[in-house]
Formats: sequence, structure tokens, C-alpha cells
Amino acid sequence: MNPRRKSRLYLAIVVLIGVALTATLMLYALRSNIDLFYTPSEILQGKGENHEKPEVGQRLRIGGMVMPGSVKRDQKTLQVSFKVYDARGAIDVTYTGILPDLFREGQGVVAQGVLGEGNVVNAREVLAKHDEKYTPPEVADAMKENHKGPASAYTPPQNEGAKS
Repeated sequence: MNPRRKSRLYLAIVVLIGVALTATLMLYALRSNIDLFYTPSEILQGKGENHEKPEVGQRLRIGGMVMPGSVKRDQKTLQVSFKVYDARGAIDVTYTGILPDLFREGQGVVAQGVLGEGNVVNAREVLAKHDEKYTPPEVADAMKENHKGPASAYTPPQNEGAKS
């Protein structure tokens, strides 16, 4: 091989390795900033065909309806806990801060936070749903599929392995 072609080949290989390394590092850095969307039933039973459950400490967004009668406020602090439910499950959410004006029981919400022990989401932000046209597509699809009945029709899943 001619020396000029050889040097061009080496340069092309170095550029390709550099681009691949840059892309890999960018994707790795962005990975920690991704908040995946889950419904309460997907957290409890898994998401997709493989039923992949989120791990404790994973950042996520959870969307559903605020269960009537579940909102508990601490009188001394701004801490609020409530349940977010869909047709197949309910998840506890804790939040410290001022809730949106549109937040109420029976209202659709999206909470962004971290999954803690016992399937409790420690939210850093709570968004109240107020109009269908502002709902992200994945939230709208999940709400249509999972909220076909009123909150009174919800029955929590039985613990199969629980001992009495």
C-alpha cells in the first residue's frame, strides 16, 4: 500500500474511533438525566413484554389519578403524601413543597422523582393535569387504557406471597 493511502486510512480510523467514543460518552452522560414514564401498574407489575420493573433509586415520572381520600398533609411542614392509581395498581407518592393549584383528589397528575423503598416515589415536582391538549402522548394513552372506571371501582392487588 502506498504511504499516502496508508496515512489517510489511519486518519480515517482515528476519526471514526473519536466519533464513536464521543457518541458513547454523550449517551452515557445523558443516561443519568432520562426520566422514564411509568403508570402505577407498570411500577408494580413491570413494563413491556419483559415486565421490567424500575429499580430503587431510579429517576422516573409516574402518571395517574390522585386516589380520593389518600391525600395527607403534615401540619408543621410542606410535606404531602398521596396515592396515584390506575385500574391495576396504586403507588404512594411523597412531596415536599407547594402543590399546583389544580391538584385535587380524583385529578390526573404526573409526579417526577425517585423510586424509593417499598415502591414509594419521592417526588421533586408534581404537575396537575388540567386540559387534554397539554397531555404528553404517552400519558394520554396510559390514562385512556387504565382509567376506564371511577376510583371506587379500583381494588388493590392482593399480595400473593404475603403471610397472614
